[in-house]
Amino acid sequence: MPDATANGEPCEWLVAHAALLPRSGVALDVACGRGRNAFWLASRGLSVHAVDRDETAVSHVRAVASAAGLTIDARVQDLEVLALDLGRARYDTIVAVHYLHRPLFPHLIAALRPGGLLVYETFTQAQARRGKPKNPAFLLEPGELRSLTAGLTILAWREGEFGGRDVASIVCRWD
Repeated sequence: MPDATANGEPCEWLVAHAALLPRSGVALDVACGRGRNAFWLASRGLSVHAVDRDETAVSHVRAVASAAGLTIDARVQDLEVLALDLGRARYDTIVAVHYLHRPLFPHLIAALRPGGLLVYETFTQAQARRGKPKNPAFLLEPGELRSLTAGLTILAWREGEFGGRDVASIVCRWD
């Protein structure tokens, strides 16, 4: 796996639920940033598609993946366009961390294969008192993550203060 200090540790919530994740198949890392979750997923045997609108971050992911021999297809993609298409029943696992664009949820759910998992964690409104983010558009209301994933089977869920951050986290499956 790539050097964790250079690329960051994978999300604790994702790692804590590793036993639920498939050991093969195709994963999508949404708003991947510098690739910390994509690298971890690929090192576990998944073929990873990593998307982010930041061209510099995507270039970094490509370079590290290539050097490490990891199967990651990293692409620049704006996830907030009206005509977004992530495909239908394409992914065994979708991961999104610290990113919130509410209209994206139907696309994420449609992109899951039957039995596929959505692992999601982002900030709640309570985080605003700690600093960033403060914009309500980027902060979940209490219980909102469960509503946004309605129709999926919840395997694990939490909401509150964890690791000095106020977040809501979920692992759910498309049955």
